[in-house]
Amino acid sequence: MNKGRTKKTVSITLDPEIAAKAQALGINISKVCENTLIQYIKAIEANNFLDQPSFAKEGWCGRRDLNPGRRRGRPQDAKAIDWPAFKKWLLETHRPHVVTSMVSYALQYAECLLSGDLSRVQALGDGLRPHVVKSLSALSKFLGIHDEWAPMMKTYGLKWRGRNADDIIIDRLTKIRDPEEVYKWILEVKEARPDLDSFMDLIAISGLRFVESWNSYNLIVKLDKEGKLGDYYKEEAMVLEHFQFKDVFIRNSKKAFISWVPPGQVNQIKSESKLTSTDSVQKLIQKKGLKLRFGDVREAHASFMTKFLRPEEIDFLHGRVSANVFMRNYYNPRLVGDLRERALKGVEEILAKVKG
Repeated sequence: MNKGRTKKTVSITLDPEIAAKAQALGINISKVCENTLIQYIKAIEANNFLDQPSFAKEGWCGRRDLNPGRRRGRPQDAKAIDWPAFKKWLLETHRPHVVTSMVSYALQYAECLLSGDLSRVQALGDGLRPHVVKSLSALSKFLGIHDEWAPMMKTYGLKWRGRNADDIIIDRLTKIRDPEEVYKWILEVKEARPDLDSFMDLIAISGLRFVESWNSYNLIVKLDKEGKLGDYYKEEAMVLEHFQFKDVFIRNSKKAFISWVPPGQVNQIKSESKLTSTDSVQKLIQKKGLKLRFGDVREAHASFMTKFLRPEEIDFLHGRVSANVFMRNYYNPRLVGDLRERALKGVEEILAKVKG
């Protein structure tokens, strides 16, 4: 480093408590930061960043180690993988129920990754294969062998996505013959499990994903008991503002912003108890010999709402903000004056179908 070089003033963000302690101890914060950066730069230029113990610590300077396995060495078999550490690593960026699934798939197919033989993965069905691919990709990053993963994928002709859009559309056309059968299923569930009546209504009228509906239902119950429901449900506007709870509803790929729900439905949920888990809800239905069709309900909601809303409005209610310029930079539902009225008309008609 050229010590005669003119210094430049820059700003950095520090924890106030740490900064105060440093000043109390007489530590020159600027000098410490400068010296540390010099070490950082030298380590990176020497191409041994991950070999520096002081820099490789998880979370150091806000940098997440994307390949912690490089320091451990390549495992010889699946048993040698530190599975608890892998799970902990995934939990930094994924929700617990997703992590449980990813770890399960990774455990089953880890040997395919370590051996470089993805024939078992290649033979999987279109519905399962993308989940396994995603899990093994994450495992390859954790083990520090992600640079080997892309060539493996190419060799076996694997892709991130499963079936193409044409096949998916054809499936939709053939899966549901009677447009009313989804609403009949809701009525069957409500008859078999009266304790899920309010929950099924919420799913039917909101178009939320199953997990989002579960979170919304429990949040209504919780906030009402705490006297804070107004932070979530704006009764005059008849809207649930999911965006007020970003950690619950705004995720990397799946989001929910708002849902219009009549006060009567919210009042009905307020009188209920919290649902213990998504698994318990599913088991309550399956024990009555009924299939799980929550995905079909969301699909039916989107299709039915085309009577009242434009595609971009339905996308917004379903938490799909596409990457096109209009949706990303200009679309604001608050500026569409009659959007709420049209949405609530659809809600009332759906309620008429599921109230029996």
